Amino acid sequence: MWHNATMRVVLISTYELGRQPFGLASPAAWLRRAGADVIALDVSRQSLDPGAVATADVVAFFLPMHTATRLALPVIARVRALNPVARLCAFGLYAPPNRALLLEHGITATFGAEIEADLVAFVAAGTRPGACGGPGGPEVLADWPSRGGAAAGPGPIARLEFITPDRTGLPPLERYAMLQEPDGRRVVGYTESSRGCKHLCRHCPVVPIYGGQFRIVPADVVMADIRNQVAAGATHITFGDPDFFNGPSHALTIVDALHAEFPLLTYDATIKVEHLLRHASVLARLRATGCLFVTSAVESVDDALLARLEKGHAAGDISRAVALCRQADLALVPTFVPFTPWTTLGGYVALLQTVADLDLVDCVAPVQYAIRLLIPGGSRLLDLPDAGAIIGDFDPAALAYPWTHEDPRVDALQREVAAIVGRGLSADRRAVFEQVWEHALEYAGRRTVQTPACESRSGSRRPPVPYLNEPWYC
Repeated sequence: MWHNATMRVVLISTYELGRQPFGLASPAAWLRRAGADVIALDVSRQSLDPGAVATADVVAFFLPMHTATRLALPVIARVRALNPVARLCAFGLYAPPNRALLLEHGITATFGAEIEADLVAFVAAGTRPGACGGPGGPEVLADWPSRGGAAAGPGPIARLEFITPDRTGLPPLERYAMLQEPDGRRVVGYTESSRGCKHLCRHCPVVPIYGGQFRIVPADVVMADIRNQVAAGATHITFGDPDFFNGPSHALTIVDALHAEFPLLTYDATIKVEHLLRHASVLARLRATGCLFVTSAVESVDDALLARLEKGHAAGDISRAVALCRQADLALVPTFVPFTPWTTLGGYVALLQTVADLDLVDCVAPVQYAIRLLIPGGSRLLDLPDAGAIIGDFDPAALAYPWTHEDPRVDALQREVAAIVGRGLSADRRAVFEQVWEHALEYAGRRTVQTPACESRSGSRRPPVPYLNEPWYC
């Protein structure tokens, strides 16, 4: 593949929700197959290796989320100081939308969707006679053809022939987030059976990159990755697909194969509310094959806000989804975006009331009560008619478009809730909920009443829901 040279490549992840980064393992496999000498570094779990960086021809940063991108900026600066001539690139959902800022920091190319082939080509370009690296040199590739992203627009996305991810050199699974159960913790692996998403939710960072397209990872590749992680100690697998039921037949094929080969292995997946309703008949099959819980981006219980976000479900659908999951003995774990420019204090109280009425307090990670709407580059929220009046100019320091609520009490409550959550990372979920409930009532000017979470409809507390013990979210 290379022009008479072995390219030394360092892949760096700064954060991926406490998971062993699939986003390093997959490109590492492609680059090693092409003949590159690859070192994968997860600096959320290990120190940056100065020697590896200093001798690298290419350093590539994995930017799958907002936190990872912010954490990457000082690491990029250190890498540039250690190796002024290495060619730097960035890949992942947050790379193309932040292209301009990344170029200022010395990145010469960004890749968004299905990045493996592009990354191999970028590395190979450095072996051509006359190619040289370093910022400002002839190998600056600000317009390198990313297959998706806000800068170029999500055009047709190539279909790759996927290969099994290579996790060689990454920290062991035991050093990552664990599955917390009543009787202890279990080691968790992470894989993806599909990429992208066929939905266009306005606030989702997948949409600017994939534009409604998604790609299936062959079942044999997924199973090979799971098999390797089980051999490394995993007893639970998280499927990180944006929506596991974008291709329901494909998903069911995989979980059937998983259960047949590893009958004691459990898993979790993310599925939209509308898909839970549409495919209610197969939820019991998920449970029978080892699914412990389903994460679903509920976001809000306000129909007007759900319409703004184009979530594809209505507030009334949430209780139906919860009931269907419970009938199948599945826990539904909702996520929310409770603080937006359109949130009202009454609406926030209604959200908490719904969580309590549906007996979901034990299912909700407390950080979900504090999430503030993030508007990154390329977001479809910028297309809303009132966006100009609500959303400010892009803030490079925050890597987002800022907004301030017209009611300062809403922003004040968000700060208060974030502080409560931060102080209670290891606290009982109901105790945290009670504090949030009391503060929400106070800000809304309502009389303090008994916290609804103190009583369930059955009069007894539900068994604890297994969860991944990573406290952060985005």
